Amino acid sequence: MLRASATARLLIVSQAPGTKAHETSLSFNDPSGDRLRAWLQMDRDTFYDESRIAIVPMGFCYPGRLPNGGDAPPRPECAPLWRERLLALMPEIRLTLLVGTYALTHVLGRGSMTEQVRDFRAHLPRYFALPHPSWRTTAWERRNPWFGEEVLPALRQEIAVTLGSAIS
Repeated sequence: MLRASATARLLIVSQAPGTKAHETSLSFNDPSGDRLRAWLQMDRDTFYDESRIAIVPMGFCYPGRLPNGGDAPPRPECAPLWRERLLALMPEIRLTLLVGTYALTHVLGRGSMTEQVRDFRAHLPRYFALPHPSWRTTAWERRNPWFGEEVLPALRQEIAVTLGSAIS
């Protein structure tokens, strides 16, 4: 589920792989990935072009299910063990999308996910804060229309600049 190369300019950091990603060995190969690609206005070929875009979860292994049916969080020892060493091998990264609470907390520290996303400009040019694109985010998006009105257009612009061309 790790997709990385020394030439990638955009890094997508998320939580650990979910059930379908685990079963297919392809990150974001599920409805969350469909929603993320819609937010980015990016087709699958571009999204999975690891020469341009790296996808690195906070945990490399599927962490299992929680009693409530959701995926368990990434194992806490994973990212501290390998993250910095792996990032050092990707010197061309210009922008990192922090997707979801686990990535946001690990990189930006504790805080409200909503406030970290609303304050996305404070994290630029290095990071762009995003909620996790799961079905649970649908209600959050309805309560926070500024996300679609302000954040997504800025996100698409930052990605176009980072990749050096318009995305398809």
